[in-house]
Amino acid sequence: MSIDSILIAADTAAVPIELILESAYSQWFGEQDAATQAQLAAQRFEGKRYTQALRFNADGQLSGVVAGARQLDDIWALGNAALTLPPLAYTLSADLPAGTRQRLALGFALGAYQFLRYKPKAARACARLLLDDATLRADISRIAAAVHAARDLVNTPTEDLGPEQMETVIAALAATHGAELNCFVGEELLQNNFPAIHAVGRASHRAPRLIELTWGDPHHPRVAILGKGVCFDTGGLNIKAGDGMAAMKKDMGGAAVAIQLAQLIMDAGLPVQLQLLVAAVENAIGPNAYRPGEVIATRAGLSVEIGNTDAEGRVILCDALSYAAESTPELIFDFATLTGAARIALGPDLPALFCNREELSLDLIAAGREAGDPLWPMPLWDDYASMIDSKIADINNSGGSRMAGAITAALYLKRFVPEHIPWMHLDTYCWSEGRPGRPAGGDCQGLRAAFAYLQQRYG
Repeated sequence: MSIDSILIAADTAAVPIELILESAYSQWFGEQDAATQAQLAAQRFEGKRYTQALRFNADGQLSGVVAGARQLDDIWALGNAALTLPPLAYTLSADLPAGTRQRLALGFALGAYQFLRYKPKAARACARLLLDDATLRADISRIAAAVHAARDLVNTPTEDLGPEQMETVIAALAATHGAELNCFVGEELLQNNFPAIHAVGRASHRAPRLIELTWGDPHHPRVAILGKGVCFDTGGLNIKAGDGMAAMKKDMGGAAVAIQLAQLIMDAGLPVQLQLLVAAVENAIGPNAYRPGEVIATRAGLSVEIGNTDAEGRVILCDALSYAAESTPELIFDFATLTGAARIALGPDLPALFCNREELSLDLIAAGREAGDPLWPMPLWDDYASMIDSKIADINNSGGSRMAGAITAALYLKRFVPEHIPWMHLDTYCWSEGRPGRPAGGDCQGLRAAFAYLQQRYG
């Protein structure tokens, strides 16, 4: 379902939605007439967050919706409304501040997502939300469409979204926006000095590749956006257990975020010269798989001892980071479903943010908070660098310690970013167990925060 069919410009019969704070519900309930109280009681509505109740007039027609909220500007307050309310048109109170209306409407649109590629008959009719401000509606629609598209990519099984199909997705994006596309595929990776990407992806019958999209005026500030595109991760020869492998189609979630961030940048016409880089591979098992204990080369000239083949994301990203740095961009962003340690520390909602410029980190976190897409700062704690020392190579991709895994992964990447280039690394989850506004399956934490930051900086 397109966002344009969810956020609509006009409907004279739109049903009003009234938000009631949980803390104020008892008083509000006491002020209602007996008929309203009876209706709410019959629906067992208590004003709790993420719940709604229907109000009917004397003729039995739907006349309003009451929605519980913890805070009026909670982006997820109406996150489940699109698929739980009757499929009619609704409207928010005109008394709400514009920023609150925007957040509520975005949460409503994000909650309307359904992944129907393989099960189209399961489509559910959606409620619609009236937004008569054309600019506001367009802004929200642009963001929601990008999130829906990223979720589609993460949810698509690897058979239909391997490295070649990911190249096709980016090629279509380039064609839409008049961008240039350049790809290094299979043996071309070795010929053009991307040995680490090739090493990780060489065991698969689907050729690994580095996909590059460039767009914008070369006189504008250069911004590099990188995504980890591991289309499926078996763990390699350090094979994952079955339950750990089951959802590994999502290991290209960082690439999905990067692709849709590039889409938003180009669609908004931000005055930057954009470089999108996606290292797309399958971490497969086979006679040609890279092995624990090997020492592999990298584009930067550093040798890497493979402590664990399941720490492959940082291995492919290091070549991409080195390549991005060669053009001396004003900023490098990378997005990756990199470590389980970040999820253990911060859970599913909070991407771990590592940055070599504290002021940039604070700005991005503030932008994410305003966008309802929170991030959490983590330290590039140099004292832990010894955990990934190697006796036979310049660095180990994993090391022997089970402590501080998200930090040591970020420290590994830091070795491939020159100190003079501002760099931000988001270790994100790209999955949801299913909550209001975030249906079960693929997600794209960090996308809206990054775009909000770039809009503020370059818009």
